[in-house]
Amino acid sequence: MTREEKSIAIEELTAQLAGTNIVYVADISGLNAETTSNLRRACFKAGVKLEVVKNTLLAKAMEVSENEYGELPSVLVGNSAIFISDVANAPGKIIKDFRKKSDKPLLKGAYVNAEVYIGDDQLNMLSTIKSKEELLGELIGLLQSPAQKIISALQNKFAGQEVEAETEAEQA
Repeated sequence: MTREEKSIAIEELTAQLAGTNIVYVADISGLNAETTSNLRRACFKAGVKLEVVKNTLLAKAMEVSENEYGELPSVLVGNSAIFISDVANAPGKIIKDFRKKSDKPLLKGAYVNAEVYIGDDQLNMLSTIKSKEELLGELIGLLQSPAQKIISALQNKFAGQEVEAETEAEQA
């Protein structure tokens, strides 16, 4: 790779990193062609971009990025692939699902909403992080719950008053 090609690759990686707050780094080496194709297909369906990268180029892109990746560049050893997503738990779920059949992909680390996670032991926690949409849905549900109780109580009270009024009208 020439210097010019390297600088272009770094610029492209920097642009990809600037456009997201969710980056997982994993080792997918040793996967056969069919399994790799299945992994790419699962990523595509989930809206996750999977790309095999050169460690030195990714490290340089992380250095010049506006985001603070902390210790994440230290995991860039051996083969590395990045999973870029808009949903925090999507790459974790994909990796966890593939780990049911094989020992790869192996999570090296992740950058999720300005937090850095290092090591494969973080996979279970990362796969259960709630997305922004899930959190908003829960919040709306919690906010609606008391209002629905009040409306239900008022409807029951008014329904009871209507029944009393009908009974009084029938007796008169």
